[in-house]
Amino acid sequence: MIPVDTTDNDKTPDEDIDSRPSKSQKKRDMLALQDMGEALVAMSAERLAKIDMPETLLDAIRAAQRITKHEARRRQMQYIGRLMRDTETVPIQAALDIVAGVSAAENARLHRLERLRTLLLENESSALDEITAAHPGADLQQLRQLRRNALKEQQQNKPPRAFREIFRILRELDGEANQ
Repeated sequence: MIPVDTTDNDKTPDEDIDSRPSKSQKKRDMLALQDMGEALVAMSAERLAKIDMPETLLDAIRAAQRITKHEARRRQMQYIGRLMRDTETVPIQAALDIVAGVSAAENARLHRLERLRTLLLENESSALDEITAAHPGADLQQLRQLRRNALKEQQQNKPPRAFREIFRILRELDGEANQ
């Protein structure tokens, strides 16, 4: 007696074909990976180091950053796209979204820091209490000085240099706490 495989007998050949991605879809996926590779090549070495990716992909990206000839760069980008097909791209895309400011979590974080900066200008003591609770090593004296300078800048209609500096410090403190 000859054994018969009955696992996929109820599928018609048309259903089997429909379950596979089309050639056009495969090409769109490949081009999307190449575009993601382009974004990675455009990043600085410092930001690339923060993204978790295989060493071969990182080496290919660094090589592409050094290539200046058009055709050689195009071939290198295709190679990066091929490497990315074998790589988990979800964390890479998430990191790219954060850099681009697309991430909802990153937007929420920045809005929270902006509210904290506004609170610091309006109600110094409660804002400093909140900053101290979240970041015990924060330089409160520097924040107080920047607050005074920011208020003075607002009164004199000067560029908001201290106002921006407060935000930069808060962002650094928050970044240190999240690492």
